[in-house]
Amino acid sequence: MLPIRAVVVIALTVCLTANTSAAYRYCCRRYMRGRLPCSAIEGYSVQTVTEMCPINAIIFYTKKGKACANPALRWVMNCVDRIRNRAKRIHQLSSL
Repeated sequence: MLPIRAVVVIALTVCLTANTSAAYRYCCRRYMRGRLPCSAIEGYSVQTVTEMCPINAIIFYTKKGKACANPALRWVMNCVDRIRNRAKRIHQLSSL
């Protein structure tokens, strides 16, 4: 039987590895090439640089999945503004 110290070390290693790989899997590591039409974008989220995520990115969600875009590009921020404005209009209409 393993000593308790070895069991604790193994358990901690498994837990830390599982959390790290899960976070890294959902992280943008590079930007998409080309452009998405704003009409195809259903939503977005913002990724900031962390230990596991090496770049700032706008993550666009479409029916086909997700795409990582460079927030320094004008078309990316134009799409973000359109989505924000659309959400703002919907909120204003629903609060009447």
